[in-house]
Amino acid sequence: MAVIEESVYIARPQQEVFDFLAKSENIPIWDSSVIRAEQIGDGPVDVGTQSKGTSKIMGRHFDWVTETTLFEPPNRTAIESVGGDLKFKISNTLEPQGDGTRFIYRIDADSGLGGVFGKLADSLVEKAHARTVRANLETLADLLAEHPDIV
Repeated sequence: MAVIEESVYIARPQQEVFDFLAKSENIPIWDSSVIRAEQIGDGPVDVGTQSKGTSKIMGRHFDWVTETTLFEPPNRTAIESVGGDLKFKISNTLEPQGDGTRFIYRIDADSGLGGVFGKLADSLVEKAHARTVRANLETLADLLAEHPDIV
């Protein structure tokens, strides 16, 4: 499993950043690899909440279902895939930093390519995905800093 961990400073209070990240429908706004995402069912997010969506990675579409495995506002969340084509875990850690928030994003994921080619290409896929994660975090930081009305 590839592990990618990146962090970014976001010029918004920790609770506001946490609230924005907790909403599945916000993922495609800042994560360029996610085409759609939505919470399954109604109610507030908590451990056990499921979401579904579609990602586009290396030109291929992957459907997924996740379940929230950790929910500690405003500090940490974690999700794990429980259905679909990809196996992954994502954890988010938020820490106060000055007047804003340090957001630490970690993903443990299979490449999704499978077979012998997938094993050979894992390092290339990991490097490409790491660049995408970095760009997505910068997009998120810019979005939240430039649009104080978004939560």
